[in-house]
Amino acid sequence: MTNPTGSGPDQPQEGSQPGWGTPPPAGYGQAPGYGQAPGYGYPAAPGYSAPSPASPQLDFATAVRSVLGQYAVFTGRARRSEFWFFYLFQVLAGIVAGIVDGITGVPLLQIVVGLGLLIPSIAVGARRLHDIGKSGWWQLIALVPLVGIILLIVWWAQDGDPAPNQHGPSPKYQAAGYGY
Repeated sequence: MTNPTGSGPDQPQEGSQPGWGTPPPAGYGQAPGYGQAPGYGYPAAPGYSAPSPASPQLDFATAVRSVLGQYAVFTGRARRSEFWFFYLFQVLAGIVAGIVDGITGVPLLQIVVGLGLLIPSIAVGARRLHDIGKSGWWQLIALVPLVGIILLIVWWAQDGDPAPNQHGPSPKYQAAGYGY
């Protein structure tokens, strides 16, 4: 069965839907630019920018090495994963030290580990706050009972600024190859 325009049975007529198995014409049934991302058979729509790919992830060992390598560096920025992996390392080191101290009966190792990790934990906390555009001195808000530590945890959990701020370029987007 052919349509009146003579374009064939599988060609859609104006106001009708295309037949099964035939791809719709570009923009058919869609607002201009909707769903037409590059790489899906469509050219880039005006104003479309591809989403940024995920930046390389830090693993546990790399994050701990990074923080300990910057033992007392209070400048720059730290990614969320770097901060939270180091916090996990600090908790695990404290547990292991507590177990060893419990076996030996002398609470010396736990004190040494706690004091040894105090400066890098304060430094990475300051760099983490720098990543969201705040001063590292905001860590002192933890001295306010209950409310201070909750606010500090919320800030530490926030995603960093993608653009450079007064503390330097974003470590997350710089690692992904973006020159923000």
